[in-house]
Amino acid sequence: MTNTKILFSAVLTLGVAGFCSAQTNSATTKATTTMTAGSGSMAPYTEGTVWDITMIKTKPGMTDDYLKNLAQAYKTTNDEAKKQGIIMDYKIMIGDSAGRDDFDVLLMVQYKNMAALDGLREKTDPIAQKMIGGEDQQRAGSMKRMEIREILGTKTMREITLK
Repeated sequence: MTNTKILFSAVLTLGVAGFCSAQTNSATTKATTTMTAGSGSMAPYTEGTVWDITMIKTKPGMTDDYLKNLAQAYKTTNDEAKKQGIIMDYKIMIGDSAGRDDFDVLLMVQYKNMAALDGLREKTDPIAQKMIGGEDQQRAGSMKRMEIREILGTKTMREITLK
């Protein structure tokens, strides 16, 4: 009898867990996302633009140097990409890190939708070459930035508006 109760309990737990995970798995998310675009969506939100977010940790005392570097490369290339309609906008946010392993700079680039990311490199490489220079100049800039900052991670997230 005890084994039967344990088996029943395990099956019930797995069933509930499976139901809960089905509520948040990628197939369900894709279905919800697809329905959101249609008129009869039951999602509690509408989809908006897409943000590419990079979390940066600058080395102690190097934040201003990093921001100067961003003004030369990041700002100029993003201004041109915005002018050409490749991106909608971009933002740079700074703040105190919450701990040793936290970021203090956020780089955010806004795209109209996920489709805007298709073939992005083909669109942005010519801008980088025009604004920064060839591969050697771009590599030198990357090496310089590595000395003053660390990329902690990147995310692509969709902005939503709650209904």
